[in-house]
Amino acid sequence: MVYKTHGTCSQQISFDLQDGKIHNLKFVGGCNGNLKGICSLVEGMDANEVISKLEGIRCGFKSTSCPDQLAKAIKEAL
Repeated sequence: MVYKTHGTCSQQISFDLQDGKIHNLKFVGGCNGNLKGICSLVEGMDANEVISKLEGIRCGFKSTSCPDQLAKAIKEAL
């Protein structure tokens, strides 16, 4: 899955969804260290669990964030 983000510093998210689990998550752009941490933490996690943990997170005064955009991307993939 490749998802073009909206309203964040990152421009794109890509990941594989296998048997309802997240694999090979990568962000293009954004806060490199933080996003690498998210990628490592969600590897192999159940997609619905990732959505429940990350959906609605905001970045500063923005109405969304990279984690929130990931939740939106996963919802779209499901």
